Amino acid sequence: GTCYQQAKQVLHVAVPDRLQGRERETGILQQFLREHVQGHRPGSLYVSGAPGTGKTACLSRVLLDCKDELARSRTVVLNCMALGSPHSIFPALAQHLGLPTATGREQIRSLEKHLTAQGPMVLLVLDELDQLESKGQDVLYTLFEWTQLPSSRLVLVGLANALDLTDRSLARLRAHPAGSPRLLHFPPYTKEQLTHILQERLGQVAGDPVLDAAALQFCARKVSAVSGDARKALDVCRRAVEVVELEVRGQTLLKPLPGGEL
Repeated sequence: GTCYQQAKQVLHVAVPDRLQGRERETGILQQFLREHVQGHRPGSLYVSGAPGTGKTACLSRVLLDCKDELARSRTVVLNCMALGSPHSIFPALAQHLGLPTATGREQIRSLEKHLTAQGPMVLLVLDELDQLESKGQDVLYTLFEWTQLPSSRLVLVGLANALDLTDRSLARLRAHPAGSPRLLHFPPYTKEQLTHILQERLGQVAGDPVLDAAALQFCARKVSAVSGDARKALDVCRRAVEVVELEVRGQTLLKPLPGGEL
C-alpha cells in the first residue's frame, strides 16, 4: 500500500496498456494482421530486435487489441525455447490444432493437409524462432514454405533477436519474392524513449515522485548506451526503489520514542 510498493508494481515488465515509442511498429503489426488474417491471404512476417526492445510485448498488445477482429481465425502462440528440439514444433502445433500427433514426415503431411484444407485462417506466432535452426534449416523452411502452398490458410509471425536470420538461414526463400517473409526490425530504445517509459510508469504513483527526474534520465542514458533494453531500465529503477524503501524503514525503526524513552 505504500508509495514504494506502488512504484515497484508500476515498474513491472508485464505488457502495459500502451507501449511508449513503439507506435510505428504497432501500426505495422496491426496492418499486417488485417491484410493477411482478415484478408484471408497467407503470408509471413519476421520480427527482429535485441532483448528488451519490445517485440513480444508489442505483438502481445496488438493481439489483445485485435482480439475481436481475429475472433474468426485460429491463433496459436508458441515459445520455441520451451521445445525439446527444432522438430518438436510439429507435434506441438498439431496438439494446439487438435490433430493427432504422429512422427516424422507423417506429422508434417498431416499438418500440411490441414493447413491447405478449407477452414478459418490460422495465425501461428513463434517466439524465439531462432531455436528452430537446424542442420539444413529444414524445420524453418517447412514452416515458411507452408505459407506459399496453394490454398494455404497459414499466417506465420516469427520473432527472434538476430536481424539477419532470414538472409543467413533462409536464402532459398528469396527465390520466391512473393513468398519471402516481410521484415520488421525493433531498434534499441533511445535515451528519450526510456525516459518517457520510466516517467509514464512512475507518474501513476500518487504523491511526491519516488525517484528524482535526474535519476531517471541518468538511468535511461546509461541503459541506452549499453543495450537500449527497456526491461533492464525498469529493473534498475525497481531496485533503486527497493534500496530507498529499506533506507526509509531503517530510519523509521531508529527514530527515538517520544519523551526520550528507549
